[in-house]
Amino acid sequence: MWGSWSFLHPSLWGAISLLFLITSLAIAIIVISEKRSPYKTAAWILALVLLPVIGLVFYLVFGQEYRKKKMFSRRGLKTLGKFRSLSSRQLRKLQAHEYLLPEAAREKEKLVKLLMNNSHSLLTTGNRLRILNNGKNCFNAIFGAMERARHHIHLEYYIVEDDEIGNRLKDILMRKSKEGVEVRMIIDDVGSWGLSRKYIRELKSAGVDVRPFMEVRFPRLTPRVNYRNHRKIVVVDGVIGFTGGINVADRYLKGLPGIGPWRDTHLQVEGDAVAYLQVIFAADWYFITKESFYGQDYFTSISQSPGPAVQITASGPDSDWDNIGQAFFAAITGARKRIAIVTPYLMPPPPIVTALKTTALGGVEVKLLIPEFSDAIISKWCSFSFVEELLEAGVRVFFYQKGFVHSKLIMVDGVLSAIGTANLDFRSLETNFEVTAFVYDEAFTRQLEAYFSHDLRNSREIIYSDWKKRPRISRMKESLAHLISPVI
Repeated sequence: MWGSWSFLHPSLWGAISLLFLITSLAIAIIVISEKRSPYKTAAWILALVLLPVIGLVFYLVFGQEYRKKKMFSRRGLKTLGKFRSLSSRQLRKLQAHEYLLPEAAREKEKLVKLLMNNSHSLLTTGNRLRILNNGKNCFNAIFGAMERARHHIHLEYYIVEDDEIGNRLKDILMRKSKEGVEVRMIIDDVGSWGLSRKYIRELKSAGVDVRPFMEVRFPRLTPRVNYRNHRKIVVVDGVIGFTGGINVADRYLKGLPGIGPWRDTHLQVEGDAVAYLQVIFAADWYFITKESFYGQDYFTSISQSPGPAVQITASGPDSDWDNIGQAFFAAITGARKRIAIVTPYLMPPPPIVTALKTTALGGVEVKLLIPEFSDAIISKWCSFSFVEELLEAGVRVFFYQKGFVHSKLIMVDGVLSAIGTANLDFRSLETNFEVTAFVYDEAFTRQLEAYFSHDLRNSREIIYSDWKKRPRISRMKESLAHLISPVI
């Protein structure tokens, strides 16, 4: 008897069914009344209809959008105000034609102005940049910088795991803290869900100030579980910084069983742009702790000396605009000759789909690299569901075959590059906390393009006529996945 639900009285079943129906209808009405984007509204309603129990649970956990302004207020953070003031001053000079942009940035002046307007992103020069094109190079560079730290180490990650590379990080942070270096660490409470209490306890016992980003504890769920910090930022002594696609876990070095090596890209920055990475970390730290830090030990003065021009922008639920999504749109539609994009998850919002198709139809060469083998099967079906319409418009699509590509890159006209944490998907561009560096420099972009060309040699190009002949079952999986892609 206890192996089934037959012990429930029919009248109780009826009451449960009625309660569920009323709840689902109420949520559907709430979803419609929230005036969110039509494709998200339709996706949530479809999820509630097609997957009633699962859809309801997922909406309650991930679908609610509560009073963002109140929840994510950064008011009181003086450093943020200072950089906004500097950015506004730059913008006024640009509009008055008093501010001379570096040559590479001049060609993309519209994007520069957009980032100044939507996110107060300062255009910095005097930067020294290094591409870290795999996990080994990335961790060697980051750990080396941490070992040389004299004043502070600031880091925030979406994923930190209690494995070999995670323990190397822990050992360094504990040792540097005991040496008197200030160590502040933010970890996303959902992305790092499996991190042991022992790991965190050991860090704290050594003096490391480690904080979870928007802590979530079952069974008490908070609507804030929907808003995750997907950023990866490291700043050491205010003079060297890192961001990109690589989290702290062994798979970023060793790859995935059954799929192969992990292909990823990270950025090392020295120079004026580091101050803006520090500002983003400071804003997140203030949000969690209501504590601020100031002074030359944390923020070096902006020199505007010669060197690659960089704008670093953040986006998230606390932003007035979809900063990175708007910047990607502007970069794509502003391309004149060629554009190359790498993303591990292809679930772009309609404006980005339109931008890609319009740019390709306009005669610009558009190349898009995505993984053939994914770390999440539903994400693979969602990504594949966008391929046909892009091919039809003339976008050249490539499937990476030598493992799993997790880089998040855009290269435009040989002069502009974007590298950071944001995927070309709904969550990255509309919901998550993300960070991306926009680099206006020919030499840097050429180097990224060389890595891209090498990746294409480990890929296969998808031909439109062949893709249309794929099995019916594949089409069906993709069609179903496409319906819910806005909420994946």
